[in-house]
Amino acid sequence: MLTGSPRTRAQLEEALRRKEIPDDVAQRVLGRFTDVGLIDDEAFAQAWVQSRHAGRGLGRRALAAELRQRGVDNEIVSEAVESLDSEQEERRARELVMRKLRSTRGVERTKRVRRLVGMLARKGYPAGLAYRVVKDALETEGETTEDFPEPWTLD
Repeated sequence: MLTGSPRTRAQLEEALRRKEIPDDVAQRVLGRFTDVGLIDDEAFAQAWVQSRHAGRGLGRRALAAELRQRGVDNEIVSEAVESLDSEQEERRARELVMRKLRSTRGVERTKRVRRLVGMLARKGYPAGLAYRVVKDALETEGETTEDFPEPWTLD
């Protein structure tokens, strides 16, 4: 399993459990793997955050959920996710919106806003950031936002 891609300790524990390896043997093996650096949940989490943020454009909330799903400890998840600074997260959100903005031209503004904000929400971006980024993008495009819908009216 380690030759294909890095794995968390929890993923390896589960694999050993499926192979019916006795728990005491599995713990000794995993402990040794940790000692020699073959298992490093902190490094895994940092690499995961950077890779998935850059590649898929995921925000902090989605990244944290993915790491927890892979059995990474909450403290390690928090540290890894906090390594993304707010400016980096906002910049990526703006890139995603600008890419999607072109495909929404000609769509009624409320629907357009809902689609763009929804796309960012599904990727784990906070609602306030998503709303602000979409509003800015529409203004940049020349659309007036004086009567811009409030976030709570988009449901």
